[in-house]
Amino acid sequence: MWQIVGHDWVVALLRNRIAEDRVSHAYLFTGAPHIGKRSLSLNLAQALNCKEEERPCGHCTSCHKIDEGIHPDVRIIDLHHQALLRGETLAQQNELRIDTVRAVEADISLRPFEGQRKVFIIPEAEIMNPQAANCLLKTLEEPPPHAVLLLTASDARLLLPTIVSRCQVFGLRLLPTDVIAKELQRRCGVSEAQACLIARLSEGRMGWAITAAQDGITLTQREERLQQLLALPNVGRIDRLDYAAQLSRHPHLIGEVLELWLSWWRDLLLVRSGCEEMITNVDLFAPLEKQASKHSPRDLSGFMKAIRRTMMQLELNANPRLALEVLMLDLPVGTD
Repeated sequence: MWQIVGHDWVVALLRNRIAEDRVSHAYLFTGAPHIGKRSLSLNLAQALNCKEEERPCGHCTSCHKIDEGIHPDVRIIDLHHQALLRGETLAQQNELRIDTVRAVEADISLRPFEGQRKVFIIPEAEIMNPQAANCLLKTLEEPPPHAVLLLTASDARLLLPTIVSRCQVFGLRLLPTDVIAKELQRRCGVSEAQACLIARLSEGRMGWAITAAQDGITLTQREERLQQLLALPNVGRIDRLDYAAQLSRHPHLIGEVLELWLSWWRDLLLVRSGCEEMITNVDLFAPLEKQASKHSPRDLSGFMKAIRRTMMQLELNANPRLALEVLMLDLPVGTD
C-alpha cells in the first residue's frame, strides 16, 4: 500500500497510470523540504516493481529491498551516492557533477536485473551543476522503455526548462495541521498535545514532523538555533560576522537555519500586528512577544525580505559567507 499521507490526489493519478500501463519515462515532484517528495518517489519505485495485484503491497521481496535500499534496479543518485563513486567524504560534496550523471547514462541502458523497471531517483535535482543538468537532458530526450527517472526539487524554476518540459510535474502541497497531528499520534504514538505542537511547528511538512517526533534531536536543535538567533540582536557587529563565518562552514545547515529564521521573524510580525493565533512557534510565545515589542513592523518585514533575498542568492550559488555576513549587517537591533 502507498505510505504517503495527505497527497491522495497524486497517489490516485499515479495508481491509475500504472493500472493503465501509461507510466511516463520521467516524473518531477516539487515542494517544500521534508514534504514527502522522496517518500513518494520510493513508493512509486515500489509500485513499478511490485508483482502483487495491489501495488505496492509493501510485503513482497521487491518492496522490502527498495525500502531497505538494496534493490539492484532502484538507484538513489544523491550526494552520498556521488561521494561513494568518487571515493570522497560527504563533506566534500556540494553539487551533483557530470561524472555522476554519466554513470546514470551508462547504467540506464542496461535492462533490469530482477525488477520490471529500472528506477533512478534524483533527490534535490536543483543541485546538479550546469554540465550535469545538460548531460541528464540527453538521457531524458531518449530514455529506454524499461527505465523511469524520478526527480525532486523544491521549485521547478530551479531546473532547466528543457528538463522540466520532459517530465510529468507534480507539485506537492503543504498539509493541514490536523492531518499531520493525527498521523503523528497513529504512527509515532505521541500524546495529543505533543502531536499538535509538532504539527504546528512542521508548517505542513509531514517528513519534518515524523523526524521531530521520533529522533529526539530535531526539537532540541531547533531550540538551540532559536536561542542563538535571540542573542544576535544584542551582540556587536564582530560577533555577528563571526556567527556568519561559523554557519558558512556548514553549508548543509544553512537552508534549515534560514527557514527557521524566516518562520521566527514572520511570527514576530504576526505578534506585532495582533495576530497571535496564526503564529508557528506557539511554545515560545513569551520570547516572541518580548522581542516583537522592540521592533517596528517595517523593521520586521524588512528583515524577512533580507532573509528571502539571502536564500535566493544562495540558490544562485552566491558565496555563503559573504551572503550571511550581509544578512547579519541587515539584522535590526531593536529598542529597549
